[in-house]
Amino acid sequence: MVKIELDIIALSHSVTQSHNYAVVLGEIEGNRRLPIVIGGFEAQAIAVAMEQMSPNRPLTHDLFKNTLEHFEIDLKEVVINNLLDGVFYAKLVCLKNGEEYEIDSRTSDAIAMAVRFDCPIYTYEFIMESAGVELDDESVETTGGEIVSEKPAKTTPGGYERMTEEALNKLLDDVLANEDYEKAAKIRDELLRRKGGE
Repeated sequence: MVKIELDIIALSHSVTQSHNYAVVLGEIEGNRRLPIVIGGFEAQAIAVAMEQMSPNRPLTHDLFKNTLEHFEIDLKEVVINNLLDGVFYAKLVCLKNGEEYEIDSRTSDAIAMAVRFDCPIYTYEFIMESAGVELDDESVETTGGEIVSEKPAKTTPGGYERMTEEALNKLLDDVLANEDYEKAAKIRDELLRRKGGE
């Protein structure tokens, strides 16, 4: 089967399930989007890696990445390989000493690992036909809900623009210590916006 490469377009609150999130994947060569509903913990794990934040203690996915690297196992790719009764299935394709191994995974965990290893994410045409959405433009708002994180980040946080850079850096340290990664991402975006001279 021919694989279709995907990229993470956005992470947003799910419209259909209020306590969940949706990770929106988009075709590298095409305009179809694949929204996948995930839990809050998994959304946080993906967002932390997308925003390149360094938690005080490793999250579960960071621990798994460190373990794989310690044993010289490389994550080659992630494949979303099935869709049954609305549930996506995925596998991690790993390499060790030239041998390829496949490990079953929840899709949200596989995506969180792909972001950490900076490896490609693939799926198949039958999944895109079943669950994909075709868009006429690049807007991710069509998935609905508040956007938590995008790649690249395009949102400018409100309320932080009046704070000094020193105050923002102190606040960033505090929220990271409390493991509030969503707020940390917004503060970090404001600091990056200032460095970019926008």
